[in-house]
Amino acid sequence: MTEYKSDVEAIDAFVGKYRILTAEIGKVIVGQDDVIKSVLICIFSKGHALLVGVPGLAKTLLVNTISRSLGLSYSRIQFTPDLMPSDILGTEILDENRRFRFVRGPVFANFILADEINRTPPKTQSALLEAMQEKAVTVAGESHKLTEPFFVLATQNPIEQEGTYPLPEAQLDRFMFNVWLDYPTFEQEINVVKNTTTEKTAEAQVVLSGEEIIYFQNLIRRIPVADNVYDYAVKVAARTRPGTAMAHEWANKYLTWGAGPRASQYLIIGAKCHAAINGKYSPDIEDVQAVAASILRHRIVRNYKSEAEGVTVKMIVDELLK
Repeated sequence: MTEYKSDVEAIDAFVGKYRILTAEIGKVIVGQDDVIKSVLICIFSKGHALLVGVPGLAKTLLVNTISRSLGLSYSRIQFTPDLMPSDILGTEILDENRRFRFVRGPVFANFILADEINRTPPKTQSALLEAMQEKAVTVAGESHKLTEPFFVLATQNPIEQEGTYPLPEAQLDRFMFNVWLDYPTFEQEINVVKNTTTEKTAEAQVVLSGEEIIYFQNLIRRIPVADNVYDYAVKVAARTRPGTAMAHEWANKYLTWGAGPRASQYLIIGAKCHAAINGKYSPDIEDVQAVAASILRHRIVRNYKSEAEGVTVKMIVDELLK
């Protein structure tokens, strides 16, 4: 790996690597630039992402392409109603020597796609909690460390409610970003059809190694932040909490619960990464605003009044950021 003389030089190199990375991903994924940016910000911020979109928007292909361009091991877990925690974490088996041996599950990879995570009961959903927070899993009283970098991208289909189990608030809070996938534009969809209905198939090349990813993750943490940006980020989170001294009028009117301190932490680390990919050496308030919607939208709980009046999560977040 290249040695950099200073953090300034390292950030400049990071910008170059990021542009090459997005170009490689763009060979396979048409459009979805904001989604790709959000997922990459999560990776370099040591966070996890929840991807919400209707079927057929290339969520699985997106994850597979990013993992390939980052040179990481990839594992896809299809969540179903009969999935058990041991199917994710692994289990102990009795070998030919009559000794228990731990067989690792699919969670032991760098990049995990938890496909349709809301299709399995909470007991199995929670199997990912320790892995996401502690980068380790505990089986039969023994802790097993996961290999870093470690990133979970979970997908949800928002249009189907039958046979699904909404994620508990404690688990939602573990996800740094809630990323919405929308339909492609008309021109983008034409390009998608052209690229996927011929013999030619584009493939992303490896841009970064695991060692470089860890280096840039630590670099993001070292980026300095001005006190006014800290102040703004904490105020944004505090404005979502109904019944508190700093609560926004809409929070008191339309929310049951607001965002916790983890939102403030993610607002700062996300702003740092957003600043870095744009070639800035310190984030400002605009960088906090750029990542705020994805961080807040799954951390606020609407009340009955908001649903009755048709006030959406997006409307509430936009109002809170004014």
